[in-house]
Amino acid sequence: MRILSALSTEPDWDSITPAQVIELREAQHRKRRSALGRIVTGKPDPRALITTHTLDLPGRRLSARVYRPEGGGSALPLIVAFHGGGLILGAPDQDDWLLSRLAVECPAVVVSVDYRLAPEHPAPAPIEDAIDSVVRLVEEAAEWDIDPTRIALLGASAGATLATLTAIRAVELGLPVRAQVLINPQLDWTERVFEYPSFTENADSPTATPANCRAVQRIVLPESFDPRVMSPVDIDNLAGLAPALIQAVGTDPLEDHAPAYADRLRDAGVEATLTRYPDAVHAFLSMPGVVPAARPARDEILAFLRSHLLERSGSAAPGATKTGRR
Repeated sequence: MRILSALSTEPDWDSITPAQVIELREAQHRKRRSALGRIVTGKPDPRALITTHTLDLPGRRLSARVYRPEGGGSALPLIVAFHGGGLILGAPDQDDWLLSRLAVECPAVVVSVDYRLAPEHPAPAPIEDAIDSVVRLVEEAAEWDIDPTRIALLGASAGATLATLTAIRAVELGLPVRAQVLINPQLDWTERVFEYPSFTENADSPTATPANCRAVQRIVLPESFDPRVMSPVDIDNLAGLAPALIQAVGTDPLEDHAPAYADRLRDAGVEATLTRYPDAVHAFLSMPGVVPAARPARDEILAFLRSHLLERSGSAAPGATKTGRR
């Protein structure tokens, strides 16, 4: 992990200020877009066309990074992605390696939403951006040349929070979401997050430390905000949700969120496939250059998406331990 260490900028999370969060975000952008950063994050698939578009939402405009297969045809399925970063850091281009390959090999149009971040925009702003973006994409399906009846949602870490909450809202709105992919997800924003066994067992994680988790809670959640409303493990009714692929990471402080949510989905009668990558690190699919597990995890995601967007059945990836499916 020497390259990963060279790229990391680990602040004093327990004392970090809002202004310092913004400075850290910009520093990470610069490092990620450097030559060394590209070694870690991986190069996008050259067969993908990557462009930037604007989503006009009520009272605001968001940027979106769009991936299309070169010469990929019309009315393709839509995959809406939400990057990780604790809702305070990160940007869509950190997932170029994964999303460009999903676009080409599914094939599909992949839209990664550059949602608003805290501290400038605390909860529930990122949640509103996620839900409103999917609604707008469906409304403008003809302009985007997508099939609005074949939608998948994908999110990593805190981005998985946005994907799950959007999947839940999609049932209420009647949106045809067929699949959801949750990568090393954060699915509990209550104080319980610090009580899961994995939080202490994996306290030495190189990419998601307990101090980082504490800072994210403090920065994202206003004092008057009830964190249960953005914690999918606490949502009462999960019936009718799209089938889910949940990828857990064996060294992740947030690892226990994955089986907890998979159990909730199964109890609600929702198909949930839980896979564990024991040697991977948090955010591993944004770091294919240094984490070998990124490739079998990508293959598993691709098979899952194809099975729900294009085919009737899919298969699991090699190199992972499947811990449950219904």
